[in-house]
Amino acid sequence: MRIAVAGATGNIGALTAAALERGGHEVVRISRSLGIDLSAGDGLDAALAGVDAVVDATNAPATDRDGAVAYFGTTTRNLLAAEERAGVRHHVLLSIVGIHRVEGNPHYAGKREQERLVSEGSVGWTIVPATQFHDFAEMVASWTEQDGVATIAPLLVQPIAPADIADVLAEVATGEPRGRYVDVAGPEPQDLVDMARRTHEARGRQVTLRPTWSGIFDNGMAGDVLLPGADARIAPTTFDEWLAKL
Repeated sequence: MRIAVAGATGNIGALTAAALERGGHEVVRISRSLGIDLSAGDGLDAALAGVDAVVDATNAPATDRDGAVAYFGTTTRNLLAAEERAGVRHHVLLSIVGIHRVEGNPHYAGKREQERLVSEGSVGWTIVPATQFHDFAEMVASWTEQDGVATIAPLLVQPIAPADIADVLAEVATGEPRGRYVDVAGPEPQDLVDMARRTHEARGRQVTLRPTWSGIFDNGMAGDVLLPGADARIAPTTFDEWLAKL
C-alpha cells in the first residue's frame, strides 16, 4: 500500500513511517520541513497522488485555546480536502485518551476540533485515542525547568511506548476504516512526578521536582480522568523496559 504520514518528522510520525516500511509499504512523508505545508495546503495534492491511507500524527505548537482550535482546524480541513480530491479511502487520526472529559486545556480543545472534523468528513476514518507517551513526563518537566527546578502536575497516567503506538497506527492504517478505535495504553498506571524523577535519574540528571496543579494541567485532570477505558488495547512495553533503553 501507498500510505502518507502527516507529521512524519516528529517522534511518532517517524516511528510510524518506519513501522510501515518494515511491513513493506510505500510511505509518503508529509512535513513542512519536507516542503509540504498543512497550514497552507501547499504540496498536498502532489503528495497524496495514489495514496490509499493517511496517518495524521501531527502536533500543534503550544498556544492558547483559540490558537490550538484554529491550527488543528485549518490543517485538518486542508488534509481532508486534499484526501477527498485524491480519492484516499482511509484517514487515521492519532488522538488522546480523556480529551472529552477535560475542559480548559487548549491542546485538548484543538484535538476535539480535529476529531469532529474527521468524524464528520467524507473520507473513511479511524480515530485512535492513545494515552501519554513514556517520554511525556520528561517533556512536561522541561517546560518549566529553571536552575535545576521544575514544577509538574501529579497526573495519574498509563503511559505507552512511542514505538508501540506507532505499530498500532501502522496496523490500523493498513486495514479498513473502523470509526472510533478503542483506547490504546501501556501496561501500568504511573504517577507523572515519579516518571519524571526516574527518567531524569536514568539520564544522569538531577532535577528538583515540585508537584503542583497551578500550571497547564489543573486538578480537573486529577484521578482517573486520563486513564484508558476497560476495553482498552494494552501495548506490551512497560515504563521500566523503556527506561532501561535510555
